[in-house]
Amino acid sequence: MACILHIETSTDICSVALSQDGALLYEDESREGHRHAEVLAPFVRDAVSFADSHAIPLDAVAVSSGPGSYTGLRIGVSEAKGVCYGRSLPLISVPTLQLICVPALLGEEVEEGTLLCPMIDARRMEVYAAVYDRALREVRPAQADIVDEGTYRKLLDEQPVLFLGNGAAKCHDIIRHPNARFADGAVPRARNMFPLAERRFLQGTVEDTAYFEPFYLKAYQAGAPRNPLENLSRTENEYTK
Repeated sequence: MACILHIETSTDICSVALSQDGALLYEDESREGHRHAEVLAPFVRDAVSFADSHAIPLDAVAVSSGPGSYTGLRIGVSEAKGVCYGRSLPLISVPTLQLICVPALLGEEVEEGTLLCPMIDARRMEVYAAVYDRALREVRPAQADIVDEGTYRKLLDEQPVLFLGNGAAKCHDIIRHPNARFADGAVPRARNMFPLAERRFLQGTVEDTAYFEPFYLKAYQAGAPRNPLENLSRTENEYTK
């Protein structure tokens, strides 16, 4: 039975959860904005203490890997690595855009044949988005999009698309296609990481703790082409504060 510590800090929500075989054992969450540096360490300490006090050994640490806030992701990954090093645990990364889709899939809100398009808000009319099918198989990889009425028209002409995440809220009045669906309130939370993290754990899909970096650093350090969201890799001040 796998016991996994989950850490999610990609947006202005900071959350930590402890799961065992898909059951929630412990949870802490702050929605008070960018207080991640202040609240995350105590959240993690309390979750680990809960496991220790109940004689439940930790098997892995899962962390949301972006895209998202530069500062938030940096704090979350640093904390996750610290626990992994301190307890000799494997590190599991969970793509934030996939994580946003989990509540809708678990709630059976997604009709047959619908694609899911989770979006991270990058301010103005810019988002970072990917497209998945109902099994979370990648239909289109994550990329920067400037949203207008034609951005997703090709997909929408073929089948329904469910738009989720904090980037989708500003698209209601722009994407007016009859196949467009919107899920309000879909945000990345540690309590929703269980199915994705446990599947990776069972598959043995873990990261090299020493070299793992979240999305914002991979895109920037690899010399990715310039795009409208380049500052996601550099600062959260303009786009993701």
